[in-house]
Amino acid sequence: MRRHLGRILRSLAYRDFRIYFCGMLVSMTGTWMQVMAQMWLVYRLSRSPFMLGLVGFVSSAPALALGLFGSIAADRWGRRRLILVTQALCFAQALALAVLTMTGAIQLWHIFALSFLLGIVMVFDLPARQAFVADLVERDDMGNAIALNSSLINITRTVGPSLAGFLVSFHGEGICFLLNAASYLAMIGGLLWMKERRAAAVPAGARGHPWRYVRRGLDYAFGRTDMAAMLLMLSLLSLAGVPFLNLIPVFADRVFGTDARGAGLLMGAMGVGAVAGALSLARRESLRGLPGLAGAAGAAFGAGIILFSLSRGFLPAAAAMALTGWSLMTAFAACNTMLQTLAEDEMRGRIMALFTFTFMGVAPIGNFLLGAAAESYGAPAAVGCGGLVCLAASWVYFRRMPMILPERPLSRVPVPLTEDL
Repeated sequence: MRRHLGRILRSLAYRDFRIYFCGMLVSMTGTWMQVMAQMWLVYRLSRSPFMLGLVGFVSSAPALALGLFGSIAADRWGRRRLILVTQALCFAQALALAVLTMTGAIQLWHIFALSFLLGIVMVFDLPARQAFVADLVERDDMGNAIALNSSLINITRTVGPSLAGFLVSFHGEGICFLLNAASYLAMIGGLLWMKERRAAAVPAGARGHPWRYVRRGLDYAFGRTDMAAMLLMLSLLSLAGVPFLNLIPVFADRVFGTDARGAGLLMGAMGVGAVAGALSLARRESLRGLPGLAGAAGAAFGAGIILFSLSRGFLPAAAAMALTGWSLMTAFAACNTMLQTLAEDEMRGRIMALFTFTFMGVAPIGNFLLGAAAESYGAPAAVGCGGLVCLAASWVYFRRMPMILPERPLSRVPVPLTEDL
């Protein structure tokens, strides 16, 4: 047992990775607290499902225009330096939101403006943080760092919203925003304390014309049947399925008759499922079985969303949320691993920019459409239709995706799984 645990935690033997891990533990807990509190604040101020979808659209709209170019900044300017700047800007955004909320001056347009600014920051922050782990561990331990980073993110997804739900019920949303601002200080302090073991080489073409750099990545990815199938399925899951999370306050209030605590527990149940999904992938050492697992997880995600939309009791809804957490994490993590492992070293950064775009760039459209549909036809009907689209996406994936891929060790993967699912 001790030997098995040591193998799972071996990346923590690196000093700088330990610092990064602890900083992320604090910071991501605060981030998920803010996500939950902001959703409830928007719903409290507007009582409108459309406004929940609209704020989701505004916050992710910058990725629609800039998402494919985010990785270039990290390649050109240095990852740690860029992360320090973005984390400082995130601190300022959370602090402004906290002050406006705690003084009672907050209005919907404040939330929209601050969400849009945060969306711009995240376009550059996420690719840099995804790639930064490659500078902190040896190549043989990169696959393990992926699993640890993914597990950490989903543990905080469990704890953060649940804690936020109780804090909002007793102290209001402002305290969650203030705690999130403080959490960024832990990350900034950790970044200043660590020493990068090595700097990543600048990929060929990164200093050339940005569009030419991105275009080569697009041609490479969509010229391959396997990568195109994965990116198409993930895009459809993000378009039709993932936006249902913005409507959790509506379900908590109108369907289950609970408050922010109930909304936080539902988000926490999804986090529990996501942790299980991350841990189930942590012991894999090859691509064998991943293509089929990714497609099955995509189908399970659609089924979980449909079950959630049909639930009228809190416990069945929480179970459906756990299923969506497991399946969403498994689908994205499996595709993430396959994309990174199959990609050539020179193209990996661009492939990961495309991977990030499948949820950051596509999400704005889905947020807007689902919010509008929920306003007109009700949240359960809108969410259920989204689940059907996810089922169709997995069917298309199975039709196009080869089930047997070249056997390559997962230790080749140099960056962690994405955390923003």
